[in-house]
Amino acid sequence: MLNDLYRQTIIDHNKRRRNYYELQGEDVIKVHYKNPTCGDIMTLYTRLENDRIQDISFLGEGCSISMASSSMMTELIKGKSLEEVANLRIHAEKLIRTGETADSDLGDWLSLEGVHKLRARHNCALMPWQAYDKMLKTLNRME
Repeated sequence: MLNDLYRQTIIDHNKRRRNYYELQGEDVIKVHYKNPTCGDIMTLYTRLENDRIQDISFLGEGCSISMASSSMMTELIKGKSLEEVANLRIHAEKLIRTGETADSDLGDWLSLEGVHKLRARHNCALMPWQAYDKMLKTLNRME
């Protein structure tokens, strides 16, 4: 029953993507990311204020896992500090790589727990986090 609930959450995030739009403004950090294993693509838009994610959105094309995980990640980290996001990122990757959940509240991201059994899909689920990492590198070059 729990697997059905998780599957429905993934389907819902893929069909009704949250934060799926181009964030506008001169202060928006925009990064393109292409999944090297399958070709899924996304553009991540982030607005930071005082080391906090004030707003975040994405546009992209890809499999249901990559698009759902992008939707889930943007919901999960919006409004959080970069330090909080760093902690969430560790737990999110651990969930995908090992299937282990931690005490961290990953919200809908927990529905991706079964992906750890599908090694070929790890990069699909982690694609938005990899785009986020690229955004941080861009931010560091700007400073």
